Amino acid sequence: MRVFDKKVFGERLKALRNEKNIGQNKLAEHLGLSNASISYWETGKQEPCAEAIFKLAVYFDVTADYLLGLSEY
Repeated sequence: MRVFDKKVFGERLKALRNEKNIGQNKLAEHLGLSNASISYWETGKQEPCAEAIFKLAVYFDVTADYLLGLSEY
């Protein structure tokens, strides 16, 4: 059984954010999340909830599976 890898999620989130050239503060503000949450997810200190994953997937136009490391696209 596979397990959720916070490191993969964090790396993908940071890469997507950098591709859009948006800082943690702006992303958090746009999605109604805290800056600390974005930072903790990128560093693997916390896991995102389903609602946050949904918001991020819609914002970056990627699948939740991609963010979670279940697919490469």
